[in-house]
Amino acid sequence: MSETSLPPCPECSGEYAYEMGALLVCPECGHEWEPAGAGSGEAASEERVVKDSVGNVLSDGDTVTVVKGLKVKGSTTGIKAGTKVRNIRLVDGVDGHDIDCRIEGFGNMQLKSSVVRKG
Repeated sequence: MSETSLPPCPECSGEYAYEMGALLVCPECGHEWEPAGAGSGEAASEERVVKDSVGNVLSDGDTVTVVKGLKVKGSTTGIKAGTKVRNIRLVDGVDGHDIDCRIEGFGNMQLKSSVVRKG
């Protein structure tokens, strides 16, 4: 790329951007970015794929089965292996809990995808 064909900085609109390896750099604000066309992989990485314990891809509204017994705080009985959970929602939960659901007798909970199987 010649210096005249480099785009202006997307942050400060500075016109003195230069190439440094595969990136473009703005000397005015220090912002670094990929040239247009090189960032095509970003859209694919934004969509998160959640898989169950055997590798099946999960989606919102699926029905899953718990594959191992789970302890539940405040309950003398836990969630037994084989419990069906209907209409799950995929979320960005805390500590790897990526399924939001309602379990009969326990109420709303979050589960890890590693303890369920689709179907």
